[in-house]
Amino acid sequence: MKNHAVPTVDLMVDDVMRRWPSTIRVFLEFRMRCVGCPIATFHSVDEACDEHSVDAAAFLSKLQDMAKAA
Repeated sequence: MKNHAVPTVDLMVDDVMRRWPSTIRVFLEFRMRCVGCPIATFHSVDEACDEHSVDAAAFLSKLQDMAKAA
């Protein structure tokens, strides 16, 4: 896996939550039920946004802000 400085839409949801645990709050804030979901290892952030009808740009911005603050 490429070493990302911040989350990107192509990363798997599980990888994002493991690398930046503080981002879990963002998933919950957007009412995405990814935390603890077995599909999180197979869905990219972009796919999860599509699945949950979440604006990917807004979600990614929040994820990146949270990751930078950690």
